[in-house]
Amino acid sequence: MRPQASRMGRRTFIGASAAAALPTMPASADPPQTTANGQAMAPSCDTVVWRTMVSLPADVPALSGHTDTVPDIIGRLGAPIALAIFTEGNHFPALLSGEIIEPFRAWTKARPEYARLTLDNIVIVTLPQPIIVSMLIRQGISLGNLILEVSRASGFYPDIVMGGAAPLAQLRKAAIIESKARIFARNRGFSLVVAAGNPLGVRRLDDLDQSGIRIIMAGENEPGARRQYISALYQLMGEETTRSILARETTSFPGRLGIQHRDVLQAIATRTADVGIIFHHLARYYAAAYPQLCSMVEVPGAERFSSTIALVSTVDPPRALASKAFSQFFLEVARDIYPRYGFAFMSE
Repeated sequence: MRPQASRMGRRTFIGASAAAALPTMPASADPPQTTANGQAMAPSCDTVVWRTMVSLPADVPALSGHTDTVPDIIGRLGAPIALAIFTEGNHFPALLSGEIIEPFRAWTKARPEYARLTLDNIVIVTLPQPIIVSMLIRQGISLGNLILEVSRASGFYPDIVMGGAAPLAQLRKAAIIESKARIFARNRGFSLVVAAGNPLGVRRLDDLDQSGIRIIMAGENEPGARRQYISALYQLMGEETTRSILARETTSFPGRLGIQHRDVLQAIATRTADVGIIFHHLARYYAAAYPQLCSMVEVPGAERFSSTIALVSTVDPPRALASKAFSQFFLEVARDIYPRYGFAFMSE
């Protein structure tokens, strides 16, 4: 491992990947709680156990619990990598949906210029943008006791990076990516995530002004998303109300990672917070995939406070032909696919 990598802060990942949670329920003799409308309320759970989003070999040991799992690195390390994509993780429900990776493999087989590509091992990293930037510049990342080298020599190095304008500018300044990035998706601002059954009866954004409601959102280590949410709250709620809401923010809890697409559902499921503020497409995904844990409350007008994601090649990508093929395929299909997963429709 290079010296730069050893300076990185250690990160521990809970969960295993995502699609339907298998909550660990605490034993309790207490009578069931009820929601604001008198319905039985789902009990809280100790942690969210994330199900994998990709097919796994049936003949190898598998750890799918609340520890020793890595939900945000997909693929096989130690084997030759056919294509590596490092991306901001908030669009993982679309990217890993089954409508992109497998169709891409089939698409290449029908094109003579790409037919010789072997794409069985596509590695995808879906972490927050600051972590993606840091692991590329510092050449490593630690996951608990495991340290991964991120370098061309190790093979664990991206051909393609996806992210917002500011993080990509950092990587461009470091001469890691090419100068031309192409936007492929725009989010629809934020929605609210509440516990299953909506025990506090949160129906609209104004309900966050209630003094007892604790909120959870992206932390200071994810400044892009956090600024977007706070700016939207100021515009929609006013400065005084926003300050009151932020004063009731759950900023830390046991096991918090600094990864909003894991932390928000974890906080809601464990009742560490009452309402999550998160991108609409993630709130929508959680409500559909984990109905036993949460539901979504849409926020009219929040779509005005959106941001985009762009794709760019690394400088001299290690797997140049695969990188070229994926970029061509993905940019042809993303604008049609992403709106099906809660993103905005985009004009050319």
